[in-house]
Amino acid sequence: MIWKKSDIDPEVVRDLSRQYGIDLLIASIMARRGVLSPDDVKFHIEEELSFTHNPFLFDEMTEVVDRLFLALDEGEKLRIFGDRDVDGITSTVLMKQQLEGMGLEVSWSLPKGDDPYGLTMELIDLMERNEETLLITVDCGISNYREIAYAREKGIDTLIIDHHNPSDELPCALAIINPKIADCGYPFSGLAAVGVVSKVIWALEFAKTDFYKEEIVLLNVRPGNETVIFEAVKLENLVEQDRIVENLVPNIVRFDQTRLADFLVGKQILVYDEQSQIALMKKLFGPNVDIGVVDVAPEIWKSFPKTKGESLLRLRERSRSNRYEGERKGEIDTFLSIFNAWVMKRYECLSGAYESILDLVALGTLADMMPLEDENRILVKRGMKLLSEARRGGIQELLVRQNLLGKRLSTTDVGWQISPIINATGRLGVPEKAADLLLETDAMKRAALADEVVSLNRKRKKLGESAWKTVVPLAKKSLTQYGERFILVEDKSFHRGITGILASRLVQSFGVPSAVIAHLDTHLVGSIRSVKGINAKTFLESFSDLLLDFGGHDLAAGFSLTFENFPSFLQRFAEMVERMEVPQNEEEAIQIDAELPPSYMKPELCDIVERFEPYGEKSPPLVFMAKRVRLAEISLIGKPDPIHLKLLVDSGSFKWPAVFWRSADRVGVDFQQGDQVDILFRLGRNYFQNREQPQLTILDVRQASI
Repeated sequence: MIWKKSDIDPEVVRDLSRQYGIDLLIASIMARRGVLSPDDVKFHIEEELSFTHNPFLFDEMTEVVDRLFLALDEGEKLRIFGDRDVDGITSTVLMKQQLEGMGLEVSWSLPKGDDPYGLTMELIDLMERNEETLLITVDCGISNYREIAYAREKGIDTLIIDHHNPSDELPCALAIINPKIADCGYPFSGLAAVGVVSKVIWALEFAKTDFYKEEIVLLNVRPGNETVIFEAVKLENLVEQDRIVENLVPNIVRFDQTRLADFLVGKQILVYDEQSQIALMKKLFGPNVDIGVVDVAPEIWKSFPKTKGESLLRLRERSRSNRYEGERKGEIDTFLSIFNAWVMKRYECLSGAYESILDLVALGTLADMMPLEDENRILVKRGMKLLSEARRGGIQELLVRQNLLGKRLSTTDVGWQISPIINATGRLGVPEKAADLLLETDAMKRAALADEVVSLNRKRKKLGESAWKTVVPLAKKSLTQYGERFILVEDKSFHRGITGILASRLVQSFGVPSAVIAHLDTHLVGSIRSVKGINAKTFLESFSDLLLDFGGHDLAAGFSLTFENFPSFLQRFAEMVERMEVPQNEEEAIQIDAELPPSYMKPELCDIVERFEPYGEKSPPLVFMAKRVRLAEISLIGKPDPIHLKLLVDSGSFKWPAVFWRSADRVGVDFQQGDQVDILFRLGRNYFQNREQPQLTILDVRQASI
């Protein structure tokens, strides 16, 4: 194992520490991880929802909102259609709860049994028979051109809420909300589908406020050098549409001769501290100037008592958001920030009620392995707290059955013990069971559903273990057939719901890209899992003319094809693999986030680790290095043949419980009890008999360097 610690500029670290008021160790970790820009730092430090992006930045969000409120006014019947995985299930649940809460008549569907991914013509026919006139797709739809065109012919409007990569041609939906569309207006493309749904929900709640589609202007007048400076920002749905700055000398021009006159005419003009603003206007234009304004300062002071009597200049100095803008942020920007925060505080539906859905947003985002960067960090961090509190009955039932209730959940807990249970329902063709569990309000019915969902997960595991016995010999034969470059196995006994699991396990076991194909009654379906350097989805594009459909990501993809095309597929597959450039096997390298001096090797280190949560895609757990620690105790774990180690690591100031997986064979070879060693480790918490204590997970050990 290669230990890698990137060099960083000490001055950069000191600047980060000074500018953002953070510990030098935290600043050094940020610098080593490339978290340097104000926006990146902001999403690592802040937790407030006011730092997330406005949903109305999506160009077509108002179309979605208006169409749904029209459906409410007209008494239309709607249908939500989602996907069978965790992201699709949580998206469907949240959208159903929101629309029913508004008073709409809503039905919902998820793919069952051997149904394909995405919409089908049969679903559109069902909607026509049920006189449903509006379809909302969640976590799908962006590639369903034919089906959405068919719905349009039937007089059914479609709203697409998705996050998958679009093609050059978009479906003829009434509106599309998808951050992956290049010109959609939204600044972050990494939302899960459930994250996109949450943005629609916020927009629907905002539409109930007094500010929906209202064009307002925030105006600030301040003294300059022998001048008076007018600053104004025009907003619609709290999104900045335009701004203007005028630097004017008193008693030189009339108000109607300035650019401000056209900018302000016909708008609701809001100011902070009317008295001072009017005084400056009169100084500039004379005592008879009459600009109608509304002073929002008193209302802001009620919501944020600590701001009472403070000027915008003083608030700018104290503003947290100002830390991420520096000199670029003026008084008008401070007014804009505090006004947005006040609106969210004033309308509980935009803050507290919205936050209540973030448990499922976090669950879907983690399960879909979306990048934990930008606003995903805030959404998941807030959602993880709700998951730990188990406010949602269905989540509570699952935590009870996994012995997690009352524990502070980690993203690893969610990824290994909650998401797979929900995913199992989709893999076995009954995703509605998981959706029902999350929607059910009756405690007894919910408990029964939880038992059924957990039982399905056990069944999924048994199917996987049984299939693995068939897979391994087939994989070894395939590995030889394809020159140790790729594995492809297919068998009539494979269940379609476990092809991805089997492919992942093959990659872990053999270290090469792997495809597993299952037989259905009418066609074949398969999953590919890949390795770094070989893009799974790009690989499948070479077979697009032979496939019924395909899609996925860099390291994971799925596909389907007819029995008739399978021989041609296999022939081209062999040709592709033979030409494929195989990534060189390199010794595993571990990136070190920080080398810890002895003074930091104390339980307070847990606080540093928590500052960088949540962990997941593009945000791996912190890796520390500590030198010259002593292996005070070593004991073996595992029966009947111990393969793991339990350690007690003495850092001088604290003795740390530790585990070192699959390393029993290294005792007496690379180290032994009492040795002074250098270690790489991650820090977490161990829960045992309702007690919590810090625990190191050792990644590697070397004899102590001099």
